[in-house]
Amino acid sequence: MKKIAILGCENSHANSFLKFIRAKEEFADVEVVGVYSDDIPAAEKLHDTFGVPILEDYADAVGKIDGLIITARHGDNHYKYAKPYIESGIPMFIDKPITVKEEEAVLFMRQLRENDVRICGGSSLKQDVYVEKLKAEAVNEENGKTISGIVRAPYQSENAYGGFYFYSQHLVEMVCEIFGRFPISVTAKKNGKQIHVLFHYENYDCVGVFTDGNYLYYAARMAEKGTSGFEIPSSGDWFYKEFKEFYELLNGAPQGISYEEFISPVFIMNAIERSLASGKEETIGTFTV
Repeated sequence: MKKIAILGCENSHANSFLKFIRAKEEFADVEVVGVYSDDIPAAEKLHDTFGVPILEDYADAVGKIDGLIITARHGDNHYKYAKPYIESGIPMFIDKPITVKEEEAVLFMRQLRENDVRICGGSSLKQDVYVEKLKAEAVNEENGKTISGIVRAPYQSENAYGGFYFYSQHLVEMVCEIFGRFPISVTAKKNGKQIHVLFHYENYDCVGVFTDGNYLYYAARMAEKGTSGFEIPSSGDWFYKEFKEFYELLNGAPQGISYEEFISPVFIMNAIERSLASGKEETIGTFTV
């Protein structure tokens, strides 16, 4: 059996992952030895629904598991929850936002790399079939080179989980997947309830539209000879795909993304917040893991 723990189980990821483990034969060799949340009722609900044990402390499963899932709503908890397990070298799923602070993101990834910890996670939207299609079209230069694009996704202006950072990685990571992980700079402005962002790449700009509490998703790529765009349904099998990726790591699969690529959204989100405050174009911080 592959033993795992789920830390920070306040959101729908934990519930969905436990359903997959219970219902899908392909995951029959996964055992959840414990769940933990600072929000005690969230952990109790999973215990009552799925019969999983509740850990008294987030470090209680150290040395007892083969893999770790971290799904805390607040990104500030992700490194904290992971830290006791890093020296074990076990693979980890880390939900969005990976973290909130740039320096912490780099420190986090350096420690993971030094201990050969393989990772997956981030926004589940990068798993969407239409995002994958647009990424392939960009890589293959279908209808010519990319000249622009637009991505729409929700954010939450008010929440108890890090404010702008709580939900904004969905849009940012869709942009990263389709148009490239490392834009040069951003220019952001709030108008009404919406935040509009220009993601500046070397040869073109991409437009991001954050909609406050409006949970519709859309992405389009504009090429020299055509435009391809899709409304992205919320019924996609995103959670299954990301749990499947974690399961493959449990079984020895290589990591599918570099540590630098994994935390690039943290630096982009920080640059967006700086641009909203300054009203100017802000360079995205550079870093080395």
